[in-house]
Amino acid sequence: MKSAPDNATTPQARKPQKRLHVVAAVLVVFLAFFLSTQKSTSSVLTMWWHRTTLALSSSTLLSSLFISTVVHAPGSYGTYVDPAVLDACPGYVTRKVSQTRGGSEIRIELGLPANLTGCAVFGKDIQNLVLVATYETSTRLHVKITDADNKRYEVPEDVFPRPKSSFVPPRNSQLKFNYTTAPEPFQLTISRASTNEVLFSTAGFPLIYEDQYLRVKTSLPAGANIYGLGEHSHTFRLDANNGGQGLTRTLWSRDSFGIPLNSNLYGNHPVYYDHRTTGTHGVFLLNSNGMDIKLNQTAGRGGYVGSEPVEVAKQYAELSGYAAEVPYWSFGFHQCRFGYKNFVEVANVITSYAKSQIPLETMWTDIDYMRDRLIFTVDPQYFPLARMREIVSYLHSHNQHYIVMTDPAVGYTPSSPVPYPSFDRGESLGVWLKNSNGSNHLGVVWPGVTVYPDWFHPRIGEWWNDEFRRFYSPQEGLDIDGVWIDMNEPASFCEYPCVDPFGQAVLQNMPPERATLPPDPNTAIFMEGAASVDAGDVGERAYVESQYEYLPARELEKRQEGAPDDPLLNPPYAIDNTVGALSSRTAYTNVRHFNNLTEYDTHNLYGTMMSSFTRHAMLARRPSRRPLVITRSTFAGAGKHVGKWLGDNLSTWEHYRASIAGMLNFASVFNVPMVGSDVCGFGDNTTETLCARWATLGAFNPFFRNHNIDTGISQEFYVWPLTIAAAKNAIDIRYRLLDYIYTAFHTAHVDGTPVLSPLWYKYPKDTTTYPIDLQFFYGPSLLVSPVTQENSTSVQYYLPADTFYDFATLSAVSATGQLITEDNVAYDQIPLHIKGGSVIPLRNASAMTIAELRTRPFDLVVAPTAQGQAKGELYLDDGESIDPPASKTTLAKFEYRNAKLSVSGRFNYRAQSGVVGWKTVKIAAVQKRPGRVQVDGRSVGGERVRYDEAKKVVEVDVDVKGLRAFEVVLA
Repeated sequence: MKSAPDNATTPQARKPQKRLHVVAAVLVVFLAFFLSTQKSTSSVLTMWWHRTTLALSSSTLLSSLFISTVVHAPGSYGTYVDPAVLDACPGYVTRKVSQTRGGSEIRIELGLPANLTGCAVFGKDIQNLVLVATYETSTRLHVKITDADNKRYEVPEDVFPRPKSSFVPPRNSQLKFNYTTAPEPFQLTISRASTNEVLFSTAGFPLIYEDQYLRVKTSLPAGANIYGLGEHSHTFRLDANNGGQGLTRTLWSRDSFGIPLNSNLYGNHPVYYDHRTTGTHGVFLLNSNGMDIKLNQTAGRGGYVGSEPVEVAKQYAELSGYAAEVPYWSFGFHQCRFGYKNFVEVANVITSYAKSQIPLETMWTDIDYMRDRLIFTVDPQYFPLARMREIVSYLHSHNQHYIVMTDPAVGYTPSSPVPYPSFDRGESLGVWLKNSNGSNHLGVVWPGVTVYPDWFHPRIGEWWNDEFRRFYSPQEGLDIDGVWIDMNEPASFCEYPCVDPFGQAVLQNMPPERATLPPDPNTAIFMEGAASVDAGDVGERAYVESQYEYLPARELEKRQEGAPDDPLLNPPYAIDNTVGALSSRTAYTNVRHFNNLTEYDTHNLYGTMMSSFTRHAMLARRPSRRPLVITRSTFAGAGKHVGKWLGDNLSTWEHYRASIAGMLNFASVFNVPMVGSDVCGFGDNTTETLCARWATLGAFNPFFRNHNIDTGISQEFYVWPLTIAAAKNAIDIRYRLLDYIYTAFHTAHVDGTPVLSPLWYKYPKDTTTYPIDLQFFYGPSLLVSPVTQENSTSVQYYLPADTFYDFATLSAVSATGQLITEDNVAYDQIPLHIKGGSVIPLRNASAMTIAELRTRPFDLVVAPTAQGQAKGELYLDDGESIDPPASKTTLAKFEYRNAKLSVSGRFNYRAQSGVVGWKTVKIAAVQKRPGRVQVDGRSVGGERVRYDEAKKVVEVDVDVKGLRAFEVVLA
């Protein structure tokens, strides 16, 4: 390929471009986007490359083949088109090229070839396009392709804010953008400036841009290591071959119980990282329409160059928004269950944890607490407000916390004999999603027939904040400490076409009846010997025969309809949505928001928009305190507002293992670090051994919660002896390390450094690490290698060529890049190793609550490299203020070299000065007993210095009062 010196943007001839694409076993990725028919709502393709490349290309159209090749794929709801047919489309030709800002911005006007109408495979091709390529930073390139003649839908700026306008000269960029002007058709390439390595090339693959279908196709190297494109339950490194079937990653939010394989799940993150032996690059496609991303194996050959994977993750965090800091207490252990029958059961769980001496930081309650599953209500018989307030007060008085579920769907209750003010207030403001005729769009969720909040309505924040203020009032309501959001895809139980939501609600028994009698409202709780309540006969329902008897006949006659030929309901290209039609089990895609945007375009944004509004509602309640919001459905950028749990998994060893890959996707690729799975599994019944292992693994999830289904057996950690032991040991380690991971979260908030890392982030040239997703780094230094086989006490894990230390003993392990088998791993243990070169701060002892933990002094563990060096950090603040100034925080820096540990930094947060200080320093790899040990220039000895000859570890009681700078010298 011809290219100009100093990274200048240049046109290029087609033939040389082909020479750069002489490949021998290529992984092919092609993206099929479907777009709306309205010119005001059709989509714009916006792409960012982080040290990466893009190319588009085409050849001759063979339109006669389309009739036979456009079919539904066998066993799939998606549309199948022979790729060879699409590759034969004519694409676009270059009409005009202009450059501004010294070549930092390139505008290319494209058009269909003369006398050709394009592919017309899924509708009429857009006649004229505009492509704008912008060198935004030295490592980021932005390409935007849109209709030249008509306004198209774009992800709204207030949902995904774009980075501030910035430009760099092409010569200062590490990326190089090239394009063709002749011969036809147009194609482009983005490569690394230093080596001309092609990172994203679509040579031979035409750009197809129709009203509801957009296709971009690129070739990748053989055996490419692709990560991301979630949400999914596949392996962390995507398997493009997928048993010879190829892999389709469909992005379309849906309620996905059991998080099945080969399925679209709750959220959408259209970003992938391509890691090669010489480096990593990322590609982000800012588009909220439904997508199919298809990976297949074909033939070719190629070569590579690159950059550090952590830097790519940091660049994506900068683009999508740095992760929100969460409260310090939120790193404690959380307990929940769908199926706690009444307030007495909730109180007994709290008491049982205390009796078992298992730390419980936060108690959660699922939708069970609601009256007829209506949000912003409590059931007056099963969860009376006064008794629930008593539980919350008890928790707060014991420095514990409380969270409940808040769903988006609002029960549709006009003229109800039982008042539901939350619906009435929303109805008066008109804040619900609307059908095209202006009526409320109805679905079926847990309360029965429901309406859905319109997050684009100008008064939606007013209504949502007011409901939070009323129901979660510290003085009169439930004084919650965080929020849990479910069903926000948005989910509906109504099968498509949902023409009779009232009938479906009755058939599905929504809301479900209570299965037990209510407890005596005066039942004693939190007292020695307080009794549980036995299940009895079903209690009375608010509406005896039908939830909807009170509705006038005219209301029952209302039916939701959608024309079968409506292209927003049934677009010409069908993505591979697991449940079929786009509107199946969710809001109709032809529903319009207040601003005239449709669910067809914005469906994938619904969960993240609800999450951000919920964060603002919590800030309105507690303006100075960080909110904790845990959500189910997410879109790119969600991490700057909320955390995420991985959804309704199952109590199986397969899901136990898959939880690691899911967690790595969100924490290390999607920039949503506060993430975790339902520990012990949500659906089905767990076992004692599975739950014990999951307790030890869950302790190294950033978000750590035990949660299961109402039809399953109880699985609280105090249920079995093995889980009691496992939970106690795992929580002890987690809590002692809490400030270490809290520091990692602060770093992620500041510069986007991932909180969790796959092994290849740390060892990017070690090809053995590329597929590993049963081990991970927790924070910058701690390698976690859980036992992953059922009823086994052995685990085989990989240690890259480096120095590691056993976490429990600090014994050194000089690895050469080999698999190690560790036997006799008890069910309450998990193999942990510290990466050489680390200084890790730990609390001297664990505690029953996070508040108590904060009174513990610190130990420092020094794990040097083979060269005898190590470093680390500790960040401290009050644990709840939003972005406190440096004048109110501590940032201690640790450095060890030449047998001297130096602690320096700023120490402006006084952590109970005189109580919280530096207690002990442990230094590994000390080959002989020190002749002299000095702390701040003063010799210490006797019982204050201990040396383990076998482990080569020296331990010094430094006893420094208060957090301040100090030194330890071994001589």
